[in-house]
Amino acid sequence: RRLEIMKDSRHGTYGVAAMCSSILIRALAVGSLPSASALFAAVVTAHVVARGAAVVLMATVPLARHAGLGADYGQATTRARAASAAAMMLALGGVAVGWWVLPAAGAAFVAVALTGALARRKIRGISGDVLGAAEQMAECAVLVVLVGLAERHPLWWN
Repeated sequence: RRLEIMKDSRHGTYGVAAMCSSILIRALAVGSLPSASALFAAVVTAHVVARGAAVVLMATVPLARHAGLGADYGQATTRARAASAAAMMLALGGVAVGWWVLPAAGAAFVAVALTGALARRKIRGISGDVLGAAEQMAECAVLVVLVGLAERHPLWWN
């Protein structure tokens, strides 16, 4: 029944609450960054790291259903491709924020692991909706971590 509900294109109460929370967290985090350079680096890193972590999720959690765009991507993602995505994520994030990428990646992987575990328990795997939720969770987690780091440490290129 959960998978049927997820196929419905209309947003329910929980979906709207989740989207509003994600927007609020990201806006507060971006607004809390101390400089324009930290803002630029954090936004780039959050984008790259969250998407890289979602690719790793695709390779490590089974599919809930074998139809749809999420299933197409999930079936095409191998562990080697996920490892490559993680390496690129760390490299690109490292260029933007230096050593900050390590705690940022850690936060992203925790966020997607928790999202994946919940999806496994509730719908026995991932779907496109789960991948989107995992990416949003990871992006919020990365931004929060980077705000904390930016308050205490300078960027490597500043």
